Amino acid sequence: MSVRFVSTRSKSNGITFGDALLNGIAPDGGLYVPEQIPEVGPAWREMSSFSGVASHVLKSWLSPEFADDEVDEITTKAFNFPVPVRRLAGGEWDDVMVVELFHGPTLSFKDFGARCMAGLMARELGPGKEKTILVATSGDTGSAVADGFSGFDSIRVVLLYPLGQVSPTQERQLIVSRPGVTTFAVDGTFDDCQRMVKEAFAQPLDHHELTSANSISVGRLLPQMTYYFWAARLFEAGKFACCIPSGNLGNLTAGVMSHLSGLGPTRYLAAHNSNDFFPRFLDTGDETYGPSIRTISNAMDVGVPSNFERIRFLLAEDRMRELVWGTSIDDAVTSETMTRVYEATGYVSDPHTAVGFEAVARYRRETGDGRPIAIMGTAHPAKFPEAVSDALGFEPDTPSRLSEYWNRDTRSVIISPNVSELLAAL
Repeated sequence: MSVRFVSTRSKSNGITFGDALLNGIAPDGGLYVPEQIPEVGPAWREMSSFSGVASHVLKSWLSPEFADDEVDEITTKAFNFPVPVRRLAGGEWDDVMVVELFHGPTLSFKDFGARCMAGLMARELGPGKEKTILVATSGDTGSAVADGFSGFDSIRVVLLYPLGQVSPTQERQLIVSRPGVTTFAVDGTFDDCQRMVKEAFAQPLDHHELTSANSISVGRLLPQMTYYFWAARLFEAGKFACCIPSGNLGNLTAGVMSHLSGLGPTRYLAAHNSNDFFPRFLDTGDETYGPSIRTISNAMDVGVPSNFERIRFLLAEDRMRELVWGTSIDDAVTSETMTRVYEATGYVSDPHTAVGFEAVARYRRETGDGRPIAIMGTAHPAKFPEAVSDALGFEPDTPSRLSEYWNRDTRSVIISPNVSELLAAL
């Protein structure tokens, strides 16, 4: 039997993964979650290629809805870049590994979900059908989705990003002209962008079949599970922790789903910047949302994390607090951590991954837990040259595929944070 998916707000009427993928959001406004968690067999521990691990994990979730050879083809094409794991030594980070998830086309971990999801959706749509993907981005999601889906005849992409609240490099990646992609710069915050997407789904347009490629889509989360299994190959079963720089909590949700499907007992560190809703909830039970706060780790500037609803569905609150430890780190400490990490280990970190480094140091001091920790390295430091220069006194080397963005034509439209203006523009 294939895995069925239900809404976080009503547990009845499970649907296929393909339907959940194309719908994006459930009709009742909830997010799709698995009705049952499949067990991923242990063969992944013996595999040497990332695409092999990814294919094995995804087959457990997608078979028989997707044929095994289809999954193999999609993962081989999507994950055609290296996924190195760097073991560090020195200072507070002995026995810490960085899983570098930023060697894909747009130099962010979002490439994993976007590229694999594009292959899955193109297969699911088939000939003669079209979808418009509506995406709110706080930095990296939009460019990964635009790159991953661009050029598919059956799929159009519409990006919304907060004007003036992403790095210059991120903005360039968002606004370069791509076939089938339209970019709107919203004169507001990421929370405004995310709200507009949800409101647009509630009143869809004529001639536009809307779906999502944000982490509100379960199609993003399943591919993101794969790198937790990739990292776990290097550790004795259950004897490690994962540290996840967190914003909208999609990456953490993928980690939780990995845990529930056979990764074994471990611990997850949710490393947040000054947008501290989730760590505050873990500490005190406070469920009060606040407006998003601008930081140098801007891809995590989320005041209202959508995937909290999923995590709460998947884990009882006492189990959530056993499994997940969280902390919030401000800009000053983030920058200072980038300096400390470089001086102790020689490693150049982007500001998002630096939030993870500081979370590891705090966690070890607070708990005395000395087990190995894998930090999910979320973005290439070259995407944030200003933050790296401020912390280290030099700019990181720029990969050629990033510098090429500055030689391409650009296109974007500025709109107000009003869904009616978005719908009219579309």
